[in-house]
Amino acid sequence: MNEALLRSLTPSVIGILVRRGADFAAAEDAVQDALVEAVRVWPADPSPSSSSRGYPLRDPKGWLVTVAWRRFLDATRADAARRRREDLVDEEPAPGPAPAVDDTLQLYFLCAHPSLTPSSAVALTLRAVGGLTTRQIAQAYLVPEATMAQRISRAKRTVSGVRFDQPGDVATVLRVLYLVFNEGYSGDVDLAAEAIRLTRQLAAAMDHPEVAGLLALMLLHHARRASRTAPDGSLVPLAEQDRGRWDTESIAEGVEILQAALARDRLGEFQAQAAIAALHADAPTAEETDWAQIVEWYDELARLTDSPVVRLNRAVAVGEADGPRAGLAALAALDDSLPRHAAVAAYLHERDGDLATAARLYAEAARNAPNLAERDYLTRQAARLNARRCR
Repeated sequence: MNEALLRSLTPSVIGILVRRGADFAAAEDAVQDALVEAVRVWPADPSPSSSSRGYPLRDPKGWLVTVAWRRFLDATRADAARRRREDLVDEEPAPGPAPAVDDTLQLYFLCAHPSLTPSSAVALTLRAVGGLTTRQIAQAYLVPEATMAQRISRAKRTVSGVRFDQPGDVATVLRVLYLVFNEGYSGDVDLAAEAIRLTRQLAAAMDHPEVAGLLALMLLHHARRASRTAPDGSLVPLAEQDRGRWDTESIAEGVEILQAALARDRLGEFQAQAAIAALHADAPTAEETDWAQIVEWYDELARLTDSPVVRLNRAVAVGEADGPRAGLAALAALDDSLPRHAAVAAYLHERDGDLATAARLYAEAARNAPNLAERDYLTRQAARLNARRCR
């Protein structure tokens, strides 16, 4: 039984059921039942000519559609409150090849519906489009399975009344996928790899430069994954990473995808972010990084997003390109309550030779760090500078 195949077929099978008239929640439940049946039946009888309830496994998508549709009909007939759907269940479509129409794209839009909270949209995307189980999603987000089940159920109820033929917001879908990617790895699910898989799927379903830009960005960031932590789990900053451990194939693919997207002259924020990541990936050493060009890309990104976080990162780039005092001048224009503001200020003050201020700011940043690894790193920086001052 090919688990990857089942997961790749899940969104299109749900889409077919919805197009036939099932509401989203019922369709998703029916497809999950069909997946369970596939896990039970397929390994026991894997030959191309084998069948279950008369449907050939040489067409796994069609098999899943048939079984899922029957599960949906069974559930509908059993529910007296749904008798208004009797016209729908009177005629069951005959088994046969699954329709060529792929509703995967609409399912992406549905799962990223603006009525959903970001956390619910992510969970629903992983369940309906990614084909992950509730248990896997709960483990990835370190919450009880019952909590995640409730979150998914609420999300399904929210979108069940949404028309399936409404145009979707690509930007919202991309934000949801980027949220998935940034969760990284926990439990038995590698969410960064899952986000890349889903973004590839989206890129295959629609021709859009920002989808390509996000895929390129993910590949370029993921290429550095092996070098981001030391054997003891501590963070390794970009300048200190072993570039020999970077995945050159992923970098080459990301750059190729990005170049094709940029050539279309429809710049978006993910393309700009990918361009910055590509410049980092292209530098043989940290010292050879083209910081001047990175500043230019941050200027483009700030124009596109007007994000204070982008301007914070730009201040770092300015400090590298034009010196720490120029970076501090750029930083002075920003609200010092921004996340990571103290860490950036500490770094720039250290480069400017003000070790006392830098140590104090590193300690302040450590107290406000969002996770243990970052807190430990910043604490070590403060301790390092304090030790230097005491020599």
